[in-house]
Amino acid sequence: MSAQTSRPVIGIYPGSFDPPTLGHVDIALRAARIVDKLVIGVFSRPSKSLLFTAEERAALWKQSLQFMNAPVEIEIQTFDCLTTEFARQVEATVLVRGLRTVTDFEVEFQQAHMYRRLAPEIEVLLLVTDLPHMFISASLVKEVAKLGARVEEFVTKPVADAIRAKLSSPSV
Repeated sequence: MSAQTSRPVIGIYPGSFDPPTLGHVDIALRAARIVDKLVIGVFSRPSKSLLFTAEERAALWKQSLQFMNAPVEIEIQTFDCLTTEFARQVEATVLVRGLRTVTDFEVEFQQAHMYRRLAPEIEVLLLVTDLPHMFISASLVKEVAKLGARVEEFVTKPVADAIRAKLSSPSV
């Protein structure tokens, strides 16, 4: 709980998460130790080529957290509005983002300032991804999976199984 109020500190961790990687899971578990409640927000309409629907990505998050025996309660929701509006909807005061590279920092630095202009009551918390996961991106995971490589060292088993199933489907 916050020292100034009796309200719990709610954080959101928003993203497209197509699919959630071990790097994403790392950031979520570490953020959950900092806030009283963490809500993972799966953005349903990113301007990206998606492999999974928003509902599938949310389910993959749930399966990944169960697979990792996550010791904390983390809520997963989909959203299709501005991230700051989603934060307000769930009464979050902390917005969590992960950093892997210098390029991520530049993008997140710019985003943090935009969040600050749109919602000055929300603090942005940037967490550096743990070293073993630093090079993993959802885009790279999809790319190597499409080319036939195994992805088990980059994602949880439920996600790897879902990727294989999705890529073997005739509609992909």
